[in-house]
Amino acid sequence: MSKSLKAICAVAATTLLLGISAANAGKYNLGRKALPEEIKAWNTDVRPDGQGLPKGQGKVSDGETIYNEQCAACHGDFGEGKDRWPVLVGGKDTLKSDDPVKTIGSYWPYTSTIFDYVRRSMPFGNAQSLSANETYALTAYLLYMNEIIDDEKFVLSDKNFTSVRLPNEKNFTKDVRPDTPTQAQQKPCMKNCKTEVKITGRARVLDVTPDAKKE
Repeated sequence: MSKSLKAICAVAATTLLLGISAANAGKYNLGRKALPEEIKAWNTDVRPDGQGLPKGQGKVSDGETIYNEQCAACHGDFGEGKDRWPVLVGGKDTLKSDDPVKTIGSYWPYTSTIFDYVRRSMPFGNAQSLSANETYALTAYLLYMNEIIDDEKFVLSDKNFTSVRLPNEKNFTKDVRPDTPTQAQQKPCMKNCKTEVKITGRARVLDVTPDAKKE
């Protein structure tokens, strides 16, 4: 086949593909709209005000059993953390120190932070394997270990969940900044977009290297 014929065939093939692409633009019919039950399966987050909580309850004693079987291997028998796994208990009054220990009892803001994270991500390697009742029980036990609740017969449920407050909650505040449009949503400026820029100095002539400390 001559070079000219190859070129003609290439152009024809490209034109055909472009024609097919244009004809089918927006008509690929890939995928489908998610079903309500599929959206619900992914919508598992729990807010500090209790929104998103599943119905259920769990006892401290049941949570202790779950913790010993599925959590202690990484987090330690007493929540002290093994190797580099996170510490869950302790750290009281350490946040202002040079070596703060950020645990449920010293740093975490809300009970929902515990429940939500456990529900979505724990146990490590077997996430989302705990039932709602097991998650309530484990959360209750973690609260008990941190002396946030002192009754080993305590039962945590969707009814009393928001009544349990963590010690460091007061040091967390809501983000009150207004929503701002993303760059993609903003209409681009095409003229008179910026006032004149005045150069006040150039790095190559500025002495920006800090002076060495004098002995």
